[in-house]
Formats: sequence, structure tokens, C-alpha cells
Amino acid sequence: MIRCRAFVLSVGLTLLAAASAHAAGPLLFDRTEYAARRARLMEQIPDGAAVILGATLPPGPEFFQNNDIMYFAGVEIPNVVLIVDGRSKTSALYFTISDSAARNEGIPLDLVKNTAAITGIERVVPYEQVTPALARLAATGVIYTSFKPEELARENSAEKLTALQNSMTLNLWDGRLTRELQFVKNLRERFPHAVVKDASPFIWALRSIKSAAEIAHFRKVGRLGVEAHLAMMRATGVGAPEYEMSAAFEYAVKKAGGRELAYNVIISSAENHPYLHYYRHDRVLRDGDFIVVDAGPNVNNYVVDISASYPANGTFTPRQREIYEAALAVQQACMQVYRPGIEARDVQPMVLEILKKKGIDTSKEIFRIRTMQTGISHDVGMATHDVSPGPRGPLRAGMVFALDIYAVFPGEDLGVRVEDTVVITETGCENLTPGLPRTVAEIEAFMREIGQRRAAGGDKR
Repeated sequence: MIRCRAFVLSVGLTLLAAASAHAAGPLLFDRTEYAARRARLMEQIPDGAAVILGATLPPGPEFFQNNDIMYFAGVEIPNVVLIVDGRSKTSALYFTISDSAARNEGIPLDLVKNTAAITGIERVVPYEQVTPALARLAATGVIYTSFKPEELARENSAEKLTALQNSMTLNLWDGRLTRELQFVKNLRERFPHAVVKDASPFIWALRSIKSAAEIAHFRKVGRLGVEAHLAMMRATGVGAPEYEMSAAFEYAVKKAGGRELAYNVIISSAENHPYLHYYRHDRVLRDGDFIVVDAGPNVNNYVVDISASYPANGTFTPRQREIYEAALAVQQACMQVYRPGIEARDVQPMVLEILKKKGIDTSKEIFRIRTMQTGISHDVGMATHDVSPGPRGPLRAGMVFALDIYAVFPGEDLGVRVEDTVVITETGCENLTPGLPRTVAEIEAFMREIGQRRAAGGDKR
């Protein structure tokens, strides 16, 4: 059986330099990568054109481009509209921005002035020409546009849609549509004969299978994420405030050149274990606490998802060891099983067989917990819970998702989580986030070394 490849990463790795975290030029990937993505979208819409809205300038201080524009064009220019035409097999980018506004947002002037040459997009047109372009599209073919909300930093489209529907669209005293659905409404009202369809399924299908260039970038993001987790472990100990641990992770990410976090750093301990997304950081760790930390970086609009579990005092109790080693054994077995063609329902019996051969008693209650069975969780990509609700059907090469094994024991103020980001390869799978101390022996040795350094005065939280 093909085992999941895991590249050995020393816990002594230095933080990645900013130059490796940021793109070498205006675009993260070569322009041919984006052209290939647009070409694949064109194949899906031979009867029309996709209209992809860029993010607008926020009322706050910092602009983030949405993930769909970054996926198909790679440009962080506000208020752009990208039209990908499946009939003419050409693309056009519409925007207007002054030199001073570009400088203010940190946008390279070369990108603004030489957009076509840099991006490979055939036509670059002033934003004022969007309305005539939409009128032509409405008269001659189908207009495809995303009916789902855009993803900005720390956001996930499907979850954002649910939140906006509950707080805004379905709110009796509000009733506003999302920006995307308002655009659809405007198109249908201004061009009554136009056919407007949802482009989201096509875009989501494309984004769910990662290219070789994306996977290479994921490895860099994974290394940075592991280094930041190690920095957070170094900030852990009895008497440590959870907010210091969170700050250590964010500092490590940004020192290495990561612009943002994938999501709020999650730290669950004691009575907070049942809350899987707890991010208040309002406890000071006590002797005997077992903690779950869930955190990932965002580097050039790509993220990884990593969770780790360890004792605050650095030494596992028998019960902590029992649940942790069970979770780790399931995770390791899953990585031996994953390969193209496998479905989620196939995983558990194969995992149990692997565990039995290792002499593990799989009749224990912990192995019957649903979240301790297959590990196949949500897709990971440009969003943490990426644009698909999770791998469905047979696994396919290029799928990137969270291998997430966890269990919560509320009556014991205890929980465990072992999570890595993996990619399905042609023959098996690869761990994109290797390098954390994972076995009990490795964790205790790492924490013991931290304690010794603190005692010697050489490592302060």
C-alpha cells in the first residue's frame, strides 16, 4: 500500500524569509497558470461569458482582493471586473485607478500601467466601459456570474452566505441581498431578456483540484505554518495566558512574510474544549490542562489548516496519552489509506484493519466516535473551508483537504485534535504540513527542552 509521503522537517528550522513568503513579482504564479484556469472556465461556458466581480475598497484601512479574482487573474486591484468569454475564448479586465490610489494601496504601478503584458489578459479596459460590455453580453449570450458571496481574508463563501442570509437577507428588519445577488437582480432588471446563470459550480469545481504550481506553494505555506505552531508551543506552559500563545503564532507568521492568518487562532482548554472554534484566549493555563490549538497562515491567498494537542505542563497523564495516541494512530492510518478512487466509506474499515495489525484494541469506545474514523474533512485552498463543502465521491489527485481527527470529552474538560493538510497524489497522498512533534515522546522532549531553556534564562515567553 502506498504510504502518504511526509517530508522530514527539523524543529530547529528558522523562520522563512519574507522573500519566500511573498510573490517574486506582481503575480504569485506565472501568467500561463492563470491563462490555463481561464481557459478551463471557458470550456464550461461555451454559450456565454463569466462576469467575476472584484472586491471593493473597504471602509477600513486595508484592502484584500477576493479569491476568485486572485484565482483567475492574480491582481490585487480594487473594483475590477473580469469577463471571461467562452465564445471568443478571450478575457477582459475592467478597472480605473489613479497612480496615487494605487500607491496608497501598495499596488505596483507597473501592474497598473502594463496589466495586459504582466497578466496575459487580452484586453484591459477602463471601468466606465463595463455597462456597455454587459449590454452586449446580455444581447448575445448567457451571462454567468457567481451567486455566492466573495471570499476575503479569513472568510469562506458558503459560511458567509449562511451568515448573511440569517443576519441580513432573511432579517425582517433588513432584507438586503448580498452584493452578488443584488448584481444578479440588477442584470435581470436592466436586461429583461438576458439569461443569467450561476457560475459558482464551475468555479468551485476548478478550484477544488489544485495544480502543480499551487501544490508547490502549499508546501511553502505548510512550512511557515509549522514554524508558527512551534513558536506557539514555545509560548506554552503553566501560567501562560492563551493570548500570548496566539500572539506568538501571529508574530511568527507575519515575521516570515505572511500577510494574514487563515482564521482566528483557536485555543481550547479546560471547560472550552466542546467549543471547537473557541478563540477568546481568555484563560491562563493551569497545571494539568490539556490544550488543543488550531491555527494556520495565509500566504498570498493560500492557507493551510493545522491542529495540535499537548499538555500545558509538558507531560501527558495516562488519560491524555490514551486519547492522544488513539487520535494519532487513526490519523497515521488514514494517510496510509488515502489514494485516488477511495471514498470516505472505504476508509474506516481499512483504518481499523491497520490498527488491529498494530495490536490496538479497536473495540474501545473512542474508535466509535464519528470524528475519529475517516479524517476526511473540508477542502483547503484559498479559504480554510474551501469552496467545496468537502471531498465528496472518490478522492481525486489534486484534492487538498484537512485530515482532521478529533474527539471531545466535556465531562472531563478534555479534548484532542490531530489535523494536517494533505493533498491526494497520483499514487497516494502527501502531508503538506509535516514537521510538528507528533508522538508523545517527541512532544514531551520538545516541551522539556523549552522548560530547560526557560530555567536557564535563555527562552522567555
